[in-house]
Amino acid sequence: MSGQPNSDRRTVRRQETRREIVGASWDLVREHGLAGLAMRDLGERVGMRAQSIYSYFASKHEIYDAMFLEGYQAFAIWMADAVDGDAAPDPTGAARATARAFVEFCTSDPVRYQLLFQRTIPDFVPSPDSYAVAVGVYAEFRERLSAIGVRDQATLDLWTAMLTGITDQQISNDPGGDRWKQLIDRAVDMLLADTRTHTNPESEKA
Repeated sequence: MSGQPNSDRRTVRRQETRREIVGASWDLVREHGLAGLAMRDLGERVGMRAQSIYSYFASKHEIYDAMFLEGYQAFAIWMADAVDGDAAPDPTGAARATARAFVEFCTSDPVRYQLLFQRTIPDFVPSPDSYAVAVGVYAEFRERLSAIGVRDQATLDLWTAMLTGITDQQISNDPGGDRWKQLIDRAVDMLLADTRTHTNPESEKA
């Protein structure tokens, strides 16, 4: 007999079932679109009645929240592996690596990109715990760009607009291709030039 208490085994099984539900949810939204998550279909995927899913997640938005958290955790790992493992010692190389890693992550899974970076689900607001992970990833991204002189909010906004713009164009107009991804280094170089000549309002106050 196992020495593990019944309560612990139940907790483990519950966590495994929650992960299974989240995994099946990703499969469904990749097939039918982010807004096409139907509880009946989800129940069929995991072998339970749709109503039974509510014993694991209180609402569909709670499932989206678990997906949001999982997505940002994956994003954090992806960026750390791609950027920290990059051998480029110069600021330009580091900026290019950061931009390429961001766009590659987003274009590799358009539905996940929609959930993490666009407001596709009406009235969906991530929970404080899930949003805290997103804030932490954004802070790391901001710190990387601060090393190349991006220190004011307007310039940071310009960088994020460039990255999401290239991502949107790639997903919308050349899915699976690289027409817009080929422009990343040129776009980074233009933004670096702008950053170097742009007066930082915060530095003037220092």
